[in-house]
Amino acid sequence: MVNRLIAKKINLYIELMRLDKPIGIYLLLWPTLWSLWIASGGEPNWIVVLIFYLGTIIMRSAGCVINDLADMKIDPLVDRTKNRPLAKGSLSKNEALLLFIFLIFIGFCLVLLLNRLSLYIAIFGAIITIFYPFSKRFFPAPQLFLGIAFSLGVPIAFASQTNSMPLISWIIFLCTIVWIIFYDTQYAMADKKYDLKINISSTAILFGDYERLFIFIMQLIFLGFLVAIGILQSFNFLYFLSILFSSFLLIYQVFLIKDRDPKRCIKAFKNNNLVGAIIFAGIISSYSF
Repeated sequence: MVNRLIAKKINLYIELMRLDKPIGIYLLLWPTLWSLWIASGGEPNWIVVLIFYLGTIIMRSAGCVINDLADMKIDPLVDRTKNRPLAKGSLSKNEALLLFIFLIFIGFCLVLLLNRLSLYIAIFGAIITIFYPFSKRFFPAPQLFLGIAFSLGVPIAFASQTNSMPLISWIIFLCTIVWIIFYDTQYAMADKKYDLKINISSTAILFGDYERLFIFIMQLIFLGFLVAIGILQSFNFLYFLSILFSSFLLIYQVFLIKDRDPKRCIKAFKNNNLVGAIIFAGIISSYSF
């Protein structure tokens, strides 16, 4: 009986951290891996890679917990979120808060294994991560804060490898922010009617009927940044081939969101995982051949 209760509680914590839905972890991990490979010239330290892999899981989990804490009163009003542990009362606010503090502590311990510059950036990232879910109440484009928070693996990767922030790191950072903004706008399109009812902001609402055009423009900017990265790093044709394949996926996403169907918008959002993987394959290929 006791073991069953413990197992149930653990499952609730897993659900709260979205570990049962790892797509968010993958989307955060790809730009971090891009950066680790580029910063190290294609030869990253595998212990450092492991630290970043664990750090990505921890900080994404922490982001999910603080998001649900911020939204625990409005999540019950949205079909897609009404069954989350905090929304349905399966976990208490204090239990979630203790979990968040624990995750931040583990993340802090991991970043202590890196250098001081990495620590400073990580502290800034933790602050932005906490701020993001509350920005949805007063800032018209909260995806900007999400983009910054979830792109900070890029500068931390360069800081850990080079103890500096070279030009290429800023370009990858901006590229990742743009990517996150447009794929989270796709995600926000699925909740648009609910967000309007409960007065929550998003870029999907901000751009109204032009949200698909906004996404398309951001996709073009994203591709432009990817090309710039390839040119600056003198990558071979395999990298640029990966951009071409990724552009086909982005076109596919445009068609998916065409009718604003919530399920197809979520499908477009998830499709970005493949985009990140293909670009990473292109980067590895450029260092291998």
